[in-house]
Amino acid sequence: MTPGSRNSIRLFNAFGITVFLHWSWFLVAAWQLDRRADYSGSLIWALYEYLGLFALVLMHEFGHSLACRQVGGTAREIILWPLGGVAFVTPPPRPGPILWSIAAGPLVNLVLVPVFIGLLALGRSLGWPMEAPFTYALLDRLQDINYVLLIFNMLPIYPLDGGQILHALLWFPLGRAKSLMVASAIGLLGAAGFLLYALYVGQIWLGLIAAFAVSRSWNGWQEARARARAESWPRHQDFHCPSCRMSPPKAALWICGECQEPFDTFEHNGACPACVREFAGTSCPDCGHASPFEQWKH
Repeated sequence: MTPGSRNSIRLFNAFGITVFLHWSWFLVAAWQLDRRADYSGSLIWALYEYLGLFALVLMHEFGHSLACRQVGGTAREIILWPLGGVAFVTPPPRPGPILWSIAAGPLVNLVLVPVFIGLLALGRSLGWPMEAPFTYALLDRLQDINYVLLIFNMLPIYPLDGGQILHALLWFPLGRAKSLMVASAIGLLGAAGFLLYALYVGQIWLGLIAAFAVSRSWNGWQEARARARAESWPRHQDFHCPSCRMSPPKAALWICGECQEPFDTFEHNGACPACVREFAGTSCPDCGHASPFEQWKH
């Protein structure tokens, strides 16, 4: 269970993926519904519009999760929270699987474009603008929201989908560390620009999203620097991660759970040199996947 799901309500399970709703969603929903009701003049309209938004977000996140599973990754949880949704996906640490896992989310919104166009055309032919104006107007509004989600997520700002797609595409020619550094640097500039714009126009919600993007982009920049340093380290050529096939660095990156001594597990054959405790499994510093020590030798 992820840390976020511990503070969330379990909604349902579909395709082996559990959907949670974070408790803060209710607080923000009440505030947003009050604002939207004043704007539209109808609380029921604001409620349907808000629920429709998160239905589109949920389909988007299922796109990420199912695509990740398709390429051999793991995806077990989706959390809906005030800023949208998060699909906890772990694709194989290669640019191709990561690209497909990320691109599948916006692809869902792209597929919904002709669906909404067709439904609105059908509604016009059946006279919905006169006989069912609420339904027709709601469909038209959800079509606009879907366009906004598609365009916003494709902005090349890390960690939005567009920024992560840019990272995966640059990974092919530049490698993992340099591509993440470029994507996070562009994300920092773009998110900072959005934050300044949000402050200028007084949009609190946009400011929160921009501040979150700035924070995540900065984390991405720090991770890229750490990966760049790690790529320069010498490697144990006789060992390979069973998941990503990378050879582990020759460095004291593992911490003994018994005596807290940092050590190089491959230099000491999976045993702590201080307390002589043996470890059956070893985590890969490149992809994070844990495997039995013996499998690293194959």
